[in-house]
Parts: sequence; C-alpha cells; structure tokens
Amino acid sequence: MSRLTVGLTGGIASGKSTVQAMFAELGVPVLDADQVAREIVAPGEPALAEIVAVFGPQMLLEDGTLDRRRMRERVFADPAARQHLEAITHPHIRARMQRWRNAQTAPYCILSVAILIEAGMQPLVDRILVIDVPEAVQRQRLCDRDAIDAGLAAQMLAAQLGREQRLAHAHDILGNVGTREDLRTCVDRLHRFYLHLAATGTVQAAGLRCPPP
Repeated sequence: MSRLTVGLTGGIASGKSTVQAMFAELGVPVLDADQVAREIVAPGEPALAEIVAVFGPQMLLEDGTLDRRRMRERVFADPAARQHLEAITHPHIRARMQRWRNAQTAPYCILSVAILIEAGMQPLVDRILVIDVPEAVQRQRLCDRDAIDAGLAAQMLAAQLGREQRLAHAHDILGNVGTREDLRTCVDRLHRFYLHLAATGTVQAAGLRCPPP
C-alpha cells in the first residue's frame, strides 16, 4: 500500500480530469471514481441487480446494460430516487477504491472523486487536494463546454457542495484560473511535495496552496 493517498476533488468544470491526467503523466497511480461507477453497474455486477430490484427492469437497455440517460433523468427529478441510487452504488464504489488503494506500491497514489466530501469518503485518503475555481469561472466553462445557458449552469452548480464548504475540507488547494502551463507548474510542485511527505512519513504536514493567494 502507498505511504500516502491523496483525494483529488473539485466542483464541476474545475478541471479535475485535466489535473488527474497531469499527475498520471508523472507516473502517479490515479483511480477515477467516475470510471469505477461505470464498472460497478456493468452486466453481471451485483450493483446492477440491486438497481433493477429497486427501480425496475425498465432501467435496462435491450442489451442488458444500464440505461444511463433514463437513470440520470429519474434521479435528477426525484431526490429520494437519487438517495436510493447512491445507497446502492456508493458502498460498491468505496469497496473497489479501497481494494485498489491497498494494492498500490508507488510512494503515493490519487483517488479522484468529484463528490469525495458529500459521499463521506474522506476516510479513504490521507490528504484532500481541492481544485479551486471561482463560481463565475465555473459557470462560463460549463456554458462553453456543454453549450448550455447560464441559468442551467447556475442550477447545476447549486446542486453541488458550495465552494467555501469544499475548501473547508482541503489540506491542499490548487487554483485553476490561469494557463495550462500555470496548472502544470502547480501539479509539478504538488507532486514533489507529496513525494517528500511520502518519503518522510509526514502525511499531516501543513497544507500547500498553489498558486499562493
């Protein structure tokens, strides 16, 4: 098991996928919870059977795979349905991530989880790295990326944990409002920082913020 596990998180359109790719390019083992979430609902997986038992066979496509669009529409319209779905999937996701984490031998590894804090997965990690982006920037990126209007973007942001709440849980903060090279410079700096923490066993060291405030 790695000597240090970092939980990478951030709001929608914060650049989480880009950041985790940069860490992976540096040779850091990275597991994306979104990928795990897709794997645990594949045909034959226990989680898919549980979903069908709760929501009905209409949630399956003809080939036996989960109808993601219908499931997404259902949970978006019904908070209780969302809670039921999360009660099914989160334990499976958590267990698979824990097995992966325990199998790592690199100095440190990263669990990338958009809802790390909301899902209560903090015990899986030693430190939390939050990608911080002002909400106005998030809204604009969402509009540009998904071709949606500002109203829908604001609604999507409102459904997530607030910026200040997320930052309150952070050990380390990575600001993502500059250029791609600015971001890469900060990732390189964090990489060296985490290698040092892993080598010295000081996983609870004072936090790093890049770029500095």
